[in-house]
Amino acid sequence: MSSYAARRCRIHPAREAAARCPECARFYCRECVSEHDDRLLCRECLARHAAPATAGTGLWRPLARGALALAGLLAAWAACGLYGRFLLKFEPATHDSGLHAPPERAP
Repeated sequence: MSSYAARRCRIHPAREAAARCPECARFYCRECVSEHDDRLLCRECLARHAAPATAGTGLWRPLARGALALAGLLAAWAACGLYGRFLLKFEPATHDSGLHAPPERAP
């Protein structure tokens, strides 16, 4: 395993490296790394992790959720309608068991 003291900071070449970023595998001094999720990350990698958390927080996300919910309901309604049409193609005698038929009258 190589010593960090032999390595130099990517941003500050005059300083010894104190850590290696696990994302980009570059060496940095103590000032150039920050702890995030129990890992030491450089500024660029930390910015990449923070960017998706703030993206898409406007009006479009709730609208997209509502549109997806509506699309799901329409898909379920269409599936039930198609299944009903499929069942109507059978003759009533096919699924009439006679258990619920009214009793026959005696002559």
